[in-house]
Amino acid sequence: MESLKDNWLTEGLIDFEFKQYQLLAYFKRVKESFTRVELYPYLSDLVFHYRNLLQIKNNHSLLRDSFPKEISPEGLKNLELNYKRMIEDDAVMHELESIMEFALPKFKSSLEEGSFIYDYVESRCEISPVGLTSLYANEGYLFITQPPEKETTVYRYQVTLFEQSSELMRGIHTHYLLTAPRSISNTYEHLKLTLIRQYAELPNPSVYLVLSKLKFPLDKTLMPIAKRLLVKQIAKAA
Repeated sequence: MESLKDNWLTEGLIDFEFKQYQLLAYFKRVKESFTRVELYPYLSDLVFHYRNLLQIKNNHSLLRDSFPKEISPEGLKNLELNYKRMIEDDAVMHELESIMEFALPKFKSSLEEGSFIYDYVESRCEISPVGLTSLYANEGYLFITQPPEKETTVYRYQVTLFEQSSELMRGIHTHYLLTAPRSISNTYEHLKLTLIRQYAELPNPSVYLVLSKLKFPLDKTLMPIAKRLLVKQIAKAA
């Protein structure tokens, strides 16, 4: 996956046709990924670049952070001067504005396509606890099953709390454990008991199952959505 660099707008040649070619190649890769119903990492990439571009368009002073930083001491010393000259250059600013005017609708359109796929995949998924839930839900196991439902992918998860913009947010870390075959005898409850016996440090874990009604790419689509579903489920129960 070849993504755009954070400072793609101001890196290298600031030329409309050059940046247009660069963007069209990028959006072609995004389209191909979405056609395969592979959402990540392009969906999060699009969110970052779209928001960043909107901020830059609405506040030209943010262009300072977009320009590549010189490594040499001399370059650092002259950075302010170079930046000032570039901002005062009407031709450069006109070119940057033309690039942004071209890019923003492209990012928005691709982002809307990715969001539509995300919502569809999420609508095909159900999350439910396996057995009784523990009072401590911030650590446990995540089961993921999709058609033909012959196996279950098992992850250990840990939810962490952090503050962002004076708001308490939840982050999640997952670690792949195993892929277990499913059968009449090897139920989700039986798999949970097996994990309890194997990992004594979690004697009464919370276990959640994300069951997908359709088959999707696990790592690039289903797993990221399952993690979001799990975080929302835990937040709702808190």
